[in-house]
Amino acid sequence: MDATDATDVRAMADAAGAAETSDTTETVETDAGTARVTWHRADRPGLVLALGHGAGGGVEARDLRALARVLPAHGVSVALVEQPWRVAGKKVAPAPRTLDLGWRGLWPVLEGPGLPVVAGGRSAGARVACRTAAELGAVAVLALSFPLHPPGRPEKSRADELLGTGLPTLVVQGGNDPFGRPAEFPLGGAGGPAYEIVEVPYADHGFAVPRRADLTQERALEIITGAVTEWTVSLG
Repeated sequence: MDATDATDVRAMADAAGAAETSDTTETVETDAGTARVTWHRADRPGLVLALGHGAGGGVEARDLRALARVLPAHGVSVALVEQPWRVAGKKVAPAPRTLDLGWRGLWPVLEGPGLPVVAGGRSAGARVACRTAAELGAVAVLALSFPLHPPGRPEKSRADELLGTGLPTLVVQGGNDPFGRPAEFPLGGAGGPAYEIVEVPYADHGFAVPRRADLTQERALEIITGAVTEWTVSLG
């Protein structure tokens, strides 16, 4: 999927003008501790998109906020999920198995509205979604800034997590992400990629773009929200 084609005029207008609202916030007890879910609800939802944060930040990340602002107008309720370690005020994320444990524990709340759920997240949250989506009954996976490898260590690939979802998967990746640039992502076999990938030109791991780039920060977010809107609509 071409990043430029992913955003139409309507999606751009929504990204620029939609109001960011938080309907409800609830805490959820899991075996990993207390998690928190903040809902941004669509008036007539047909889908829930659950988004976990990365290991270096929370749900205030620019891409997560933008999706929560835009997608409800397109019939997608967005659930921003804060892992127990973040709710507890800790500065360092736990091991992957603990992250997965927390995610599994709050899944019944995400399924509560009785709608199909897309498992998603950014960075470490994307890895959690990839590892657990099939077993939890998600209908698809959204991976934002998937950390394909540690910076400067391409031999430490995490491609198996991405390739093993077994579900429709969309990757949105910064063109200058040190954790894996789009060209580094592997193919999924003879049939082509096991996922779709959208590039945000010039963007780093946090989807920030340099001031000197031929792309504004606003436009970078429009590429993200437009691509995810188009993809979630296609799932229906």
